[in-house]
Amino acid sequence: MNWEQLLSLKRFGDTKKRLRAAQDETRLGFEVDFDRIIFSSAFRSLQDKTQVIPLSKTDFVHTRLTHSLEVSVVGRTLGRRVGKELLERHPNLSALGYTFNDFGAIVAAASLMHDIGNPPFGHSGEKAIGEYFKTGSGFQYKSQLTDKEYQDLIDFEGNANGFKIATESKEGRPGGLRLSYATLGAFMKYPKESLPKKPTSHIVDKKYGYFQSEKDAFLDVVNDLGLLKKDEQGTSFYRHPLAYLVEAADDICYTIIDFEDGINLGLIDEEYALEYMIKLVKNTIDKQKYHSLQHKKDRVSYLRALAINVLINEAVTIFLENEEAILNGLFKNALLDKCVYEAQMNDIIKISIDKIYQSKEVVEKEVAGYKIIADLLHVFVNALNNKYEGKESNYDKLVLRLLPEEYQQEKDNLYDRIMQICTYVARISDGYAIRLQKKLTGNIID
Repeated sequence: MNWEQLLSLKRFGDTKKRLRAAQDETRLGFEVDFDRIIFSSAFRSLQDKTQVIPLSKTDFVHTRLTHSLEVSVVGRTLGRRVGKELLERHPNLSALGYTFNDFGAIVAAASLMHDIGNPPFGHSGEKAIGEYFKTGSGFQYKSQLTDKEYQDLIDFEGNANGFKIATESKEGRPGGLRLSYATLGAFMKYPKESLPKKPTSHIVDKKYGYFQSEKDAFLDVVNDLGLLKKDEQGTSFYRHPLAYLVEAADDICYTIIDFEDGINLGLIDEEYALEYMIKLVKNTIDKQKYHSLQHKKDRVSYLRALAINVLINEAVTIFLENEEAILNGLFKNALLDKCVYEAQMNDIIKISIDKIYQSKEVVEKEVAGYKIIADLLHVFVNALNNKYEGKESNYDKLVLRLLPEEYQQEKDNLYDRIMQICTYVARISDGYAIRLQKKLTGNIID
């Protein structure tokens, strides 16, 4: 892979190449990506989607939206730091007009949208959609779908849904959000389809990154960027290098900031928790400043800032040391998987799993989320299929009035009809999902 091709400014529908040197310096193409994501309805819905604690009533717990903004900030720093060194290594990029800010803008935009396809109720929402088609009422459709189409449903993936949101053409909106191919490439952490599942231990095979409905769009993007093929069929590729930085930004934020939320919520004992944080920042902490802070939130905030900075430095170093391997598809791990702070990060993640992610408050709401999502899928999939087959009841007609028209496009293919509903259910917020399920199941609320 080569950087000039990887930094493509092309967007869906472009008929000629966009040159970096011809860009308006006051609003660069990659910065336009960030703006388009910010103003999208899919991004707005993240303000009421679970990050750590579902439906939390406190004012300091992160939602998917605040998490995404923070990941974007970290991603921008990672991109700029790496970009500055890459421009020195590849002077042809400077000659073409690229600056280190371009790298920062790409990683920031891709980081901003890294969770844009996630359903309500966190990762349990993905599992709930999958369970509906694997063991629930949706199993009845298996015989009418291809193996890959069915795998898309039973292993519903927020990353693939994010690519769908970003690229899906609808009436009056060709090419989805019309983002640059460089940003789309950096967004795709898992540039493969749902089958075969985890064929190797390479990081790109951990999950998958596109549904069968977006296969053509995916191939258009990866071929333009010159991503390396990973299989003979040409359906699985090695990552865009900047996707490693997007992943690192997310890993840094959820490891450190989810832990911070757990401390502030009282789920993790402060003294016990701070001991682990201090291990991570022991080489950079100003002990006098730390001990002068009187309030728990201030102490935690100080350690969080130091920890993020330490891990940013580590991620940049690992990326630059392994640039050649990354460009050749030979770097098989996430950047921070083998860093010098691996043990400290694993300790923090283990505590977060035990004390936060598996806490009673989280589990209770995730259980409710399974039922809510199954009910929504059942009612809307049945109604849309009955409409297509000419068996639409009065109830179905009423139900479909609650479904936005953009998710009722005429689709002859069963998979495409079902995917419309899955995309809609994944798009809505936690709170709206609860209210909508109550209405559909006869619990009238204001």
